[in-house]
Amino acid sequence: MNIALIAHDKKKDDMIRFATAYKPVFEHHTLYATGTTGLKIMEATGLEVHRFQSGPFGGDQEIGAMIANNKMDMVFFFRDPLTAQPHEPDVTALIRLCDVYAVPLATNMGTGEVLVKGLERGDISWRDIIRGRTPSKESL
Repeated sequence: MNIALIAHDKKKDDMIRFATAYKPVFEHHTLYATGTTGLKIMEATGLEVHRFQSGPFGGDQEIGAMIANNKMDMVFFFRDPLTAQPHEPDVTALIRLCDVYAVPLATNMGTGEVLVKGLERGDISWRDIIRGRTPSKESL
């Protein structure tokens, strides 16, 4: 599965803790992240992460393009709802794309835990079918 990891500045520590806690699950998948978030995850966990630009510099849009092209299977986007974001239209567009293309999205750690447990159990293997892939051993 292709999985995006994104976190606003005040949520980056939460994302690092989350990625560290679920490293055994994430290491079986292909990870993508916006710039600084990806770097911090790699440094803290040793996981391989394909890094896009920082969110305000187009990283959210790069991940959005993967969603629109059916190349992203799940998104963990830990948002800071209490701080205005200069690229809020990009954030809104990314969330809308997840809804349009039925890509599971967690915007906080609580929902993230539910999704990652489902990923671990193979509940998300329907994404393999949508993308025309044979479900992987890890997703069964």
